[in-house]
Amino acid sequence: MPLHATRPRPLAALAGTLLLTAGLTACGSAASDEKVVTVYSADGLKGEKGDGWYDKVFADFEKETGIKVEYVEGGSGEMVQRALREKRNTQADVLVTLPPFIQQADSKGLLQPYEPQGADRVPGAGKAADGAWTSVVNNYFGFVYNKKKLPKAPTTWEELLGAAYKDKLQYSTPGVAGDGTAVVIKAMHDFGGKEPAMEYLGKLQANNVGPSSSTSKLAPKVDKGELLVANGDVQMNFAQATSMPNLGIWFPARQGKKPTTFALPYAAGLVKDAPHADNGRKLLDFMLGERAQLQVSAVGGGFPARTDVKPTDANAVALARLMEGVDVFEPDWADIDENLKTYVDAWKTATGG
Repeated sequence: MPLHATRPRPLAALAGTLLLTAGLTACGSAASDEKVVTVYSADGLKGEKGDGWYDKVFADFEKETGIKVEYVEGGSGEMVQRALREKRNTQADVLVTLPPFIQQADSKGLLQPYEPQGADRVPGAGKAADGAWTSVVNNYFGFVYNKKKLPKAPTTWEELLGAAYKDKLQYSTPGVAGDGTAVVIKAMHDFGGKEPAMEYLGKLQANNVGPSSSTSKLAPKVDKGELLVANGDVQMNFAQATSMPNLGIWFPARQGKKPTTFALPYAAGLVKDAPHADNGRKLLDFMLGERAQLQVSAVGGGFPARTDVKPTDANAVALARLMEGVDVFEPDWADIDENLKTYVDAWKTATGG
C-alpha cells in the first residue's frame, strides 16, 4: 500500500468514555430532524482544540449541505458494541472504526453496502469487497517515547524488557482499544505466531503499568516523563507532537530485524437501517472527496485513503520521511476477525489481564 504523508492526530481507541462534540445536538432530539447525520467514531480525527480533520470536514459539510453532524466518540470496540445494542432501534447513520472492529461490525450485520464516490481510488486492502466499508483516512501503528529522557529512541521489542522500563511502559487494552489490539497483531507478526508473541507479552507485563482503555491518554504521560514508552499510531502521535515537544515516534523490531508496521485506517460504513441513510451517503461521499482528502495531511495529520490524492504540504513530507525504512505488512484481517476473541483471551492468560 502506497505511503502518502500528512500530519497526524490521535488515533487510539478510547473505550468507555463517550463524548458528544460541543455544539452538536443530542441523540434523541436529532433523530426526528431530517437535516442531521449521526456519526459514531473511534477517537483520533477530532482535534482537542477544534482543529482536527473532523472539525474542518464536518463544518464544511454543514455549510455546503445544511445537514448538521451529530458526533459520538469512543473506542472502536465500544462504538461497535453500542451500535449492536441499538440494532433494533438504530441511532447511528455512519460508523467509523479501526480494523478489526470494522470487519466485526460487518460480520455482525451492522452495515449496509455503499461505495462512496472516490472509493474506486482506494486500494483493495482499504475497503470491503462487498462495499460495506471504505477507508477515509489511512494511518499506521506505532509507538512513542520520551525524547528528553531517552535521547535515542528504542529500536527493539527486546529492549523493552530491560529494568529501565519498569513501571515506565504502558499500552492500551487489546480487545477494547484499536491500538491496543494492534499491539497483539504486530507482536504475532514480528515473533512469528501466537505462542511466541504471548510468551513475549507475558514477560513484558513485568514492566507494564497496567491496562488503559484510551490510547490517546498515553502520549501526554510519555511527554511528561511519567512513562518512557507507550503504544499509539502515527497520525495521532504526529498531531500530538505539535504541543508535546518530548514526544517521539518509533516502530519496534525484533533484534537484528527491520522495524515493521501495518495500516490502521479509519474505515467508515453506512449503518444498516440508518435513520438518515441518504445524509449518511452524502457525508461518506464528502469525506472521500478530493478537498477533504487533501486536508487529511494538512489539517488532520494523517494519510489520504485515496491513492490519487498526493499532498505536498510540510506534514506530508515529514510523514513520508518518518515511514522510510519501515516494512509495512498486511495482516490477515479475515483471520483476526474470526479469531479475535481467541487472541485476546490468550493475551489475558499470558499477562494475567
